[in-house]
Amino acid sequence: MKTVDSRCIWALLICASLMIFLLFIFSGRDDGGASASVHPRECIILLHGLCRSARSMAGIAACLRRSGYAVVNLDYASTRKTIGALAEQDLAPVVARCRRRGYVRIHLVTHSMGGIIARVYLQRHTLPPGSRVVMLAPPNQGSELTDWALAHMPRIYALAGPAARELGTGEDAGLEPGRPLAAQIGVIAGNSSWNPVFSAILPGDDDGKVTVKRTRLAGMADFLIVADTHMMIMYDRDVQRRIIHFLKCGRFE
Repeated sequence: MKTVDSRCIWALLICASLMIFLLFIFSGRDDGGASASVHPRECIILLHGLCRSARSMAGIAACLRRSGYAVVNLDYASTRKTIGALAEQDLAPVVARCRRRGYVRIHLVTHSMGGIIARVYLQRHTLPPGSRVVMLAPPNQGSELTDWALAHMPRIYALAGPAARELGTGEDAGLEPGRPLAAQIGVIAGNSSWNPVFSAILPGDDDGKVTVKRTRLAGMADFLIVADTHMMIMYDRDVQRRIIHFLKCGRFE
């Protein structure tokens, strides 16, 4: 009987580990929405939150790809521009590229400030008919935490960039009040917090950054509250399944 050289076994293990590592590294990058798809005419653009990167949305991206969608996990410099500039200079070109590639539905899945970027975009542009938007923990009505930071530590908070200043309860981030958004929108809010200091500043149920009340959006198609924190809601497997259900049916249930 033949025996297997232990060096061969170690070489195979190292190669396998390297392949897994590379898959993990590249899973958060923008693939241009060009993957083979069970939904070949639908593309999903992911928008991460303030001070985060596309890597924070990599789990959602992988889940959506497994479900057969083409995915663009957009990585943008969240601390360098206003929300309006991010909508026009970062999101708009990606939507236009998806249109040129023939996608008849272009969905958006956002986390935190990404949802406000999507709203600004939708007030200036339209998505193809049937497109849907899922917002995770969006500060749709601003956050009292931003108000507090601007009042008590303005110089430190300024490091978060111009977009961060537009997330207070008295700011509108360039939004036009009452203007309808031509897309079905579902909002998922978290009501768990690991930060007792921030939660003491935020009135009512919150996720450590935004209150449940202020995630709500007039005219939204569906609303869901889950036991997650602001920083971890995108990693929840049940939340990921709910996202897919909304994209297919326009409801979370």
